[in-house]
Amino acid sequence: MRLLATKHLAPSFRDRLIQHGFSLIEQPFIQIQELPFQKKEIHNNLIFTSQNAVKIAFSKEEITTQIQGRKYYCVGEKTKTLIEKNGQIVIKMSPNAAELVQFLIKKGQNEQFSFFCGKLRRPEIETQLFENKIEFNTHKIYDTLITPVEINKVFDGVLFFSPSAVISYFKTNTWNSETHGFCIGNTTAAELAKHTKNFSVAKEPTDAQLLLSIHNYYTQHHAQK
Repeated sequence: MRLLATKHLAPSFRDRLIQHGFSLIEQPFIQIQELPFQKKEIHNNLIFTSQNAVKIAFSKEEITTQIQGRKYYCVGEKTKTLIEKNGQIVIKMSPNAAELVQFLIKKGQNEQFSFFCGKLRRPEIETQLFENKIEFNTHKIYDTLITPVEINKVFDGVLFFSPSAVISYFKTNTWNSETHGFCIGNTTAAELAKHTKNFSVAKEPTDAQLLLSIHNYYTQHHAQK
């Protein structure tokens, strides 16, 4: 089965796909651009919903020196792992922003939060904190740039990891009826659903579950051909 990944994959995930007999092309459809850090107060409770925000925060000394030893709340196992690799303790990890903010509302009525994120983001965190009168500020430290690429080959499967990548893909490409989409999570799937019904969603937003989704589809639709 020929696969197109819409970003550069982690070497371990790439190797597992190849070991399972899949052929693979990696073509990024978005780019991450760091933004100048706007100095404002950083509260004791920190929210991270993406790996990109963690990487950039810990790459800038002016941010790193201020976020050491604080309380971390995040979305996703990979984001949690990255925070911990930088020597910090994650108080709560949730699989998506909607679940995380419900936890923060219950536990943080008398707390203040700083949300580190990109310019392009889902609204749940800020909307829910504001509506529940929980004090917070937002630090936008990167932007997501759409970088469309025209694909001239037909792939059996296309791997999507963000709604932005879906938008970028369809700027210059149409969907072939023989192609199946594989989405890392529900927000990505919601964007892809605007273009096709031929897609699967990983049960959890992890590489392992995405690989299982691909393997299950291959077993049902390709292995017997």
